[in-house]
Amino acid sequence: MKLFCISDNIDTQMGLRLAGIDGIVVHEYDETIEAIKKTCEDKEVGIVLISEKLFELCSDFVYEIKIRQKFPLLVEIPDRHGNANITDGITKYVQEAIGVKL
Repeated sequence: MKLFCISDNIDTQMGLRLAGIDGIVVHEYDETIEAIKKTCEDKEVGIVLISEKLFELCSDFVYEIKIRQKFPLLVEIPDRHGNANITDGITKYVQEAIGVKL
């Protein structure tokens, strides 16, 4: 299984590339959706790392994939400009998954 990074920041993508993780840099909503769809179709990819800004840009689409598919695992990562509040993301995901407000 491989990891793949979808980022809006060339520095994030290059840093992960140095660690052996392939990726793509996108900036627009449509580019992001297309990159996520294409990556999810690749059976070798087990984990998709999505930068915080892109995750916020298309969070509804990402949550829909998380709920409907087992693979790949989509994970939001902070970049050097981000201040990811992972707790809020997890809370929203759980609320949508089980239908109970926490």
